[in-house]
Amino acid sequence: MLLVGVAVTSAACGQSAPAPHAKNGSAVAAPAAPPAVVQPGAPGQPSTTAPAGTPTVIEIPKSMPADVKFMQGMIHHHAQALEMTALLRKNSQRDDMKLLAKRIDISQTDEIKMMRQWLTDRGETVMVDHVAHGMTMEMMPGMLTPEQMAALEKAKGPAFDRLFLTGMIQHHQGALTMVEELFNAPGAGQESVIFDFASHVDADQRAEISRMMLMLKDKQ
Repeated sequence: MLLVGVAVTSAACGQSAPAPHAKNGSAVAAPAAPPAVVQPGAPGQPSTTAPAGTPTVIEIPKSMPADVKFMQGMIHHHAQALEMTALLRKNSQRDDMKLLAKRIDISQTDEIKMMRQWLTDRGETVMVDHVAHGMTMEMMPGMLTPEQMAALEKAKGPAFDRLFLTGMIQHHQGALTMVEELFNAPGAGQESVIFDFASHVDADQRAEISRMMLMLKDKQ
């Protein structure tokens, strides 16, 4: 019975198309069907699937005027935060405050470099501290007024620590407003670099606000 089964199987196989062979007589596997093409959607949008064999063309969303404004404004915003941390290094004696300032200083210095490069690559105006084309930039949401900055500069010790924490919380909340305004602008925030950076700013600033609120309670 085993021999009959083998014969039947062989006969059945013989009715199908013969497998291609290489020159040396060995069997060659038939080429696999091309896979379907999955095209990623823009941030927040679903992906689409194209038929097999469709040329892969990925459209990269272009930056919008609101994207440029966000990057320029955030450089201005970050620059003031660095001015505040510079004051902390000489006006506070608290180790935890200095650690907070160091964390903010490192992250926002790196982010300013990234934002300037992003603007340069696109031929846009690059902010230099608070000045663009020789003109003072407008105040971004949450930024401290000149009067608040003057009071912070004069304060020392515990008084400085309280002013710094309340001021930086205000400052960070302004950054959250800027992110919200970006994503609410039609077509803005879709370029991958902008989307990832703005999302990072939102998450990072929220975490630091929570941390500073706890530090502020400890000092009351």
